[in-house]
Parts: sequence; C-alpha cells; structure tokens
Amino acid sequence: MNDTARTPADLLRSALAADPARPLLTFYDDATGERVELSVATFANWVAKTANLLQDDLAAQPGDRVALLLPAHWQTAAWLLACFSTGTVAEPGGDPAAADLVVSGPDHLDAARACRGERVALSLRPLGARFPQPPEGFVDYAVEVPSQGDRFAPYSPVDPEAPALALPGGEELTGAQVVARARRSAEELGLAPGSRLLSAADYDDWAGLASGLLAPLAAGGSVVLCRNLDRLDADALQRRRESERVTHSAV
Repeated sequence: MNDTARTPADLLRSALAADPARPLLTFYDDATGERVELSVATFANWVAKTANLLQDDLAAQPGDRVALLLPAHWQTAAWLLACFSTGTVAEPGGDPAAADLVVSGPDHLDAARACRGERVALSLRPLGARFPQPPEGFVDYAVEVPSQGDRFAPYSPVDPEAPALALPGGEELTGAQVVARARRSAEELGLAPGSRLLSAADYDDWAGLASGLLAPLAAGGSVVLCRNLDRLDADALQRRRESERVTHSAV
C-alpha cells in the first residue's frame, strides 16, 4: 500500500511505476455480455486522455464541479481519476444545474441538459463505441477522446487539500481525505497487494466508489467491476469468481 500518495492521482502514478502491466480493472456488463480488462498502463492512458480532454478542450479549471451522471463502469472510473488529476471536483450523481460541466450516460441526457456549461455524453456501448447519432448539445466522448494526448500534466499542481469529491448527501472530501479514506476502506475490506475484489456496487456512495475502484487502487490490488450482476445465477457467479481469481467480494 502506498504511504506517500497525497492525491488519488498519486495512487495511480504509484501503481503505474510499480507494475504497469498488471490488471487493475476488469469490467463486466451482464446485460450485454461485455468484458473489458484494463491493465494499470491502459487505464492510466484512458485517464490521461480524458484529463487532457477535460483540461484543454473543455477548458475545465481547478475547483470546477463535474457532475457525473454515470453508472459503475470502466469509463466512469477513468472520469473519476481524470477529475482528480485536473483538480476539478467529481460529483457522482451531482446536480447538473449547479455544475460547471456534466458527463452523462444515455439514461440521463435529459437531466444533463440543465447544465449551462460543457456537456459530455457517453454511449456506454461495448468497447467504448460512439453514439450512432451524437446527442444534440453534447460532445460525444468516444469521438473526442481517442485523439487526446497519452500523457497528462496539469497546468498547475493539484492541491491535495482542495475539494476533490462531492458525495451524494452533501459530504465533500479533499484529495488527501479521499486517499486516507481509501486506505481505511482497503484495510476494512482486508485488501493487500495482489488482492482481487469483485464489486457489484454502484458508484453512488462512498462504499461503491471504494469497493469499485479506490480501495483496490490504494491497496495495490485490482477490481472486478460487475454491472447487472443480478442476471447471473449462483453457479455462473461462482465460475466468474474462479476464472477471475477473486480473493475478496463486495456483493
């Protein structure tokens, strides 16, 4: 477990330096049959591209509020770390009308139109495919992100004591507090380097964010993130645990 990281982005940088090839996030959607496995290096590349889009094309500034109207998904995980990397405040389930930018999946586009700032739409289709027809008034993430740079550097260093995460219910955490709470959650879940945690929780509270990304990242482990897991019967779930070498569960 990294004891020197001061921001969530530091946790990712440490994981990248330690072992870029190891799996970090494996995503399943049992409604579509999708499976995506991201190594630390591949996930970090998506985060860098997303952060460059956020900072350069969308002109986000440190302290800007980014409403994330997204389910637990590998692309949502990339957006969370991109927000942490740019110093913007990630707001899972945040109010679009009060946000500076909004990032929405296909189920929340109408609500997202309340945002007066930049709007980004994610199709959440398998393999990160674009929308067949881009939603009016939105940037299509799948169209814009591939051309972004593979490395990211913020224009100014991210302040670990600045707000980084706004949780549903009104609680706000600084970057340093996110790291500290992620470490505590990792300890509570019994995670250690190499642990592989299966999570079916949504990203709508701390428990879901921790089990679905932040605690495994802080512990040097990995996550098997499952959407629509209720479609599996007990035998199929057990086969997944075995095939993915799951060591811990948050189902």
